[in-house]
Amino acid sequence: MEFQAADVLLNPDPLPLEMGIERLDSGVLHVAARTDMLGCKGRMFEWWFRFAPDDQQYAWWHPGDHVSSKWWETSPDTHIGSTHEVEERIGGEEVLRLWIAFHDPAETFSADRYRTAVERRDVSTAVCARIGIGDEPPRDEQGRPRGGRMTHLGRDTPYGCVLRSHFWLGEGLGAPADELKTLLPDEVGLGLMKHAYSEFFYLSKFLPSLYIAEQREVEALPLPW
Repeated sequence: MEFQAADVLLNPDPLPLEMGIERLDSGVLHVAARTDMLGCKGRMFEWWFRFAPDDQQYAWWHPGDHVSSKWWETSPDTHIGSTHEVEERIGGEEVLRLWIAFHDPAETFSADRYRTAVERRDVSTAVCARIGIGDEPPRDEQGRPRGGRMTHLGRDTPYGCVLRSHFWLGEGLGAPADELKTLLPDEVGLGLMKHAYSEFFYLSKFLPSLYIAEQREVEALPLPW
């Protein structure tokens, strides 16, 4: 699935690729991961990115792979427009520096189809971003990293939230297909798939309690007794 076909993710029916990788004709490496975040809801997931976790909290998110976390242009009202600079491992021992620039879902999905999916409750959250790798990744005219695209699309269920995470590594670089295959081998995609599933599995274990504690002045406090 090319990035331009991302609208298909708005359909909650099973997709041919829910978990796995595929090499596109363009050379872009498409990575898909699906995580059942039991007890979580889409609003909690989106809030986590507004919460802007620091180094310690970033380690909670993935104790093995996450190393450091810095945030730029943050807002308590929205994650859109913020940039997350991280150091982490993705399926190996090497620590990579990544830049994640969050943008409006309308830059990934058709506005009408996204609005309809939200109204039908097929989507409860969408966190979309441009991504770059390295200390000085290529950037567009607005200063945003050019190295790939990412979307986390959540759908609330009676049990929690189903999260579809999709990455298009190499999207936006404009490099020939053979060059992208060398730069981004399949092993990178498999490592990212494992990493994404694992980090959101870990996140689901503490996010509901953290969200309740931080939002107790805003939302009614659910009591277990």
